[in-house]
Amino acid sequence: MSLSRFASNIRTSLERFHSYREAVRQLAALDDRQLQDIGVERGRIQEIVRGGR
Repeated sequence: MSLSRFASNIRTSLERFHSYREAVRQLAALDDRQLQDIGVERGRIQEIVRGGR
């Protein structure tokens, strides 16, 4: 693997992680009623953001 490919993979991974954390942060900021309205249980926020339904 070339150095530029390696750096690109790291950048992509960091961007995905940032997007994941932002989505978790936004959902966690909702109150329980809002989460219920969209069918999300507070304890499952991280799982749902990772793609598990």
